[in-house]
Amino acid sequence: MTEVTLRQFDRSDRDWLVEQHGVLYARAEGFDASFGELVAEILDDFIADHDARAERGWIAEENGQPLGSIFCVRLSETTAKLRLFLLVPEARGKGLGKRLLTTCMEFAETRGYAGMQLWTHESHTAAGALYRAAGWDLISAKPVHSFGQDLVEQSWTYRF
Repeated sequence: MTEVTLRQFDRSDRDWLVEQHGVLYARAEGFDASFGELVAEILDDFIADHDARAERGWIAEENGQPLGSIFCVRLSETTAKLRLFLLVPEARGKGLGKRLLTTCMEFAETRGYAGMQLWTHESHTAAGALYRAAGWDLISAKPVHSFGQDLVEQSWTYRF
């Protein structure tokens, strides 16, 4: 890989992110179109009314090509929520996920949040290993039927 940069999310990234989430999760896990619809809703809400002082999204980019994303949004005055963490397959296994996660967590801490939360699925084993290595705690796991699949939904927390 050449130099990978992290830049702030821009509304022009919306369609790429929706498409990538939809395509990659359909291919890897059989998710139906409702997943892409959820991603679109999350991004539309972020674009419409995020607080730039307390919330931010990042796009990882190499030679002008987006490789992934991560978002920090306010869940409450004391807790941030990690959202839309994604790496395209060709960018995985090179430390970029750790870099994105660290950037997001450092941002949340500098904005005065006491902790963070995230929601994911058990099948995302690489992400789970990354969260655990960064000091996150798995607080719950429950079977669900979402996005056309039987999944195990997980909730994780981190305290600064």
